[in-house]
Amino acid sequence: MITIDLTMPFQIANILILIVIMNIVLYRPIRTILAEREKRISGLEKDVDEFNKNARLRLEEFDAKLNDARGRAKAELDSARGEAQVVGAEKLAEIRKEVDGKKAESLAQIQAQITKAGDELKGQVEGFASEMAGKVLGRAL
Repeated sequence: MITIDLTMPFQIANILILIVIMNIVLYRPIRTILAEREKRISGLEKDVDEFNKNARLRLEEFDAKLNDARGRAKAELDSARGEAQVVGAEKLAEIRKEVDGKKAESLAQIQAQITKAGDELKGQVEGFASEMAGKVLGRAL
């Protein structure tokens, strides 16, 4: 049981003094350290958020530049393809023109040879006809 006597006020005073001393020596420094730690953690969280924000912005900027570069590269490639097609079409037309000219020249040569052969055969037809008639009739004409 609890007895109330002269030591009880001394015990209460002792506990109050201990609370004050522990508050000064132990609790206040710990609360100060915890408050500073909370400030540092909050500051580091802000820094991390800022770094993440900067990283996202740089990534978006990089993606935008990459897309722009891809667009320019595609445009240049399309332009080069168009130029190559134009040059190819011009060369093809030139080659066709050259081939058509050679074809016409060859046809003209063949036609000239046919005409020459026909003229030669016409000149020899009379000789062949009289020779054949001499063979068929058995005498010379």
